[in-house]
Amino acid sequence: MSQSLLLGTGKVSTDDLRKVQRVQLERGEALERLLVELGFLSEDDLLQLLADYYQTPIVHARDFPKEPPALATINPGFFRQARLCPLALQDGQLLVAMADPGDLGVIEAVEKATRCPLVLRLARERDILEALSTYYADGVTGDRPVGEDVGEIEYLEEDQEDVEHLRDLASEAPVIRLVNALIARALEQRASDIHIEPFEKELRIRYRIDGILHDVEAPPRKLQAALISRVKLMAKLNIAERRLPQDGRIKLRMLGREIDLRVSSLPTLYGESVVLRILDRSSISVTLDSLGFPTDTLVVFDQLINRPYGMILVTGPTGSGKTTTLYGALDKINSPDKKIITIEDPVEYQLGGVNQIHVKPQIGLTFANGLRSIVRQDPDVIMVGEIRDYETAEIAVQAALTGHLVFSTLHTNDAAGAVSRLLEMGVEDYLLASSLLGIMAQRLVRTLCRHCRRPVEVGLHPGGNGKSTNGGGGIPTAAYEAQGCDECAMTGYRGRSGIFELMSVNEGVRQLILKRSSADLIKNCAVSQGMRTLREDGWRTVREGTTTVAEVLRVTQDE
Repeated sequence: MSQSLLLGTGKVSTDDLRKVQRVQLERGEALERLLVELGFLSEDDLLQLLADYYQTPIVHARDFPKEPPALATINPGFFRQARLCPLALQDGQLLVAMADPGDLGVIEAVEKATRCPLVLRLARERDILEALSTYYADGVTGDRPVGEDVGEIEYLEEDQEDVEHLRDLASEAPVIRLVNALIARALEQRASDIHIEPFEKELRIRYRIDGILHDVEAPPRKLQAALISRVKLMAKLNIAERRLPQDGRIKLRMLGREIDLRVSSLPTLYGESVVLRILDRSSISVTLDSLGFPTDTLVVFDQLINRPYGMILVTGPTGSGKTTTLYGALDKINSPDKKIITIEDPVEYQLGGVNQIHVKPQIGLTFANGLRSIVRQDPDVIMVGEIRDYETAEIAVQAALTGHLVFSTLHTNDAAGAVSRLLEMGVEDYLLASSLLGIMAQRLVRTLCRHCRRPVEVGLHPGGNGKSTNGGGGIPTAAYEAQGCDECAMTGYRGRSGIFELMSVNEGVRQLILKRSSADLIKNCAVSQGMRTLREDGWRTVREGTTTVAEVLRVTQDE
């Protein structure tokens, strides 16, 4: 394949190509394969490039036959070595799937052996290997699409390992390919996290996609030490320390994108469990309009974040998109005439024009201590990653009362619950009533795949759970359900969207805060004045065909 064609995709730069060519000189492998292995192109990108270049149609795993044609003249082991899979024998022609249709030597060899002209189709290498393993289980060793060549290395039991041996294993090319493949596949499948979990008899790999964990094909258990050591080396962690938790970070360029990985290791009974949180800078969306806000909620929220001072809270469990909403709010009000400072644990995304601080408790830089120093920096807007204790809450409230706009998050189930939580922490009711502008509770629901969703008739949920208290209506009589197709990896869902509960602190709510009323009373007051609850906003997304009834029930509590 020509270099100009590769550069023309816009996914590979001249510098990237030079780097790959240097590796190619050392290893003598095909340029295209190295581009994927080193993370400069995805398998899908390469497949389409090859199809265009060789003018060869693409065939997918689902199109492979259940049984291959009988070819007694060729040893099945040759197919694996050549990355070729026979599909059908028709009219004296042999239809085959190849990972590299430009390998003329292989094509000539097969044509001579079978005495049939070949009809070429292009397929992923791993699809070919998986099909061969199914077709020729006795004649071909089991397929291991990642780390397949690692059998050349001798692996010792964990109690025999030493640091140098681990370092050597982690630097072997097959292990490097294994880790790169795991990360690349996670990116292709839009995963937010990679979980590497050792158990007694197996090593388990799971991807979190749209908030749900999915099992993926894992390498053999004997590769556990090398795999985990490779990840720890990349994150600059101590590979000799396997008794204590460690945290690190990896910055890399993969599939033409800048990727940050937060790495956390945790010692378990059968080895270290490692989780990699993927922060893809290129896919970051910090605009409020893209988060799924209904128009009326967005209008009110816009008014709140443009107030000159006061405190705005976003609540919800871990993984409900609170930080993304706050980043969206900061992005909306960010301008040259405002000084914005954030203190976070950790800083997930970098915002232009915003001063961001990463807390480091081990050296005394906590939320409370950092917040004290921030106030002395003459900011207009302050964002505190999370209010965890009375000290942080007190300083945040005082800052909101003294002319600063303060954003923060809390872990509560609904908007009204945030008031009770702050009062329980020890914040004075009169200070809270004076400083609080509004509270947003939110959840993320998986959005239906537009390619395969199908309409379904539903009825009202019994017990009042489907009934709106402010005229919003119950669960709609017509909705959609998940089905599953190739576009959504047979899950029925693709991507996530938010559902929201925005409580503005008006005079009625303020009086209840001063009386230290319960969260239920505060919530009832807000609903009577027009607040839409989380579940009611969920029914809105069901009516719009965005998600399913089951998804709304999964992420919201009974009301």
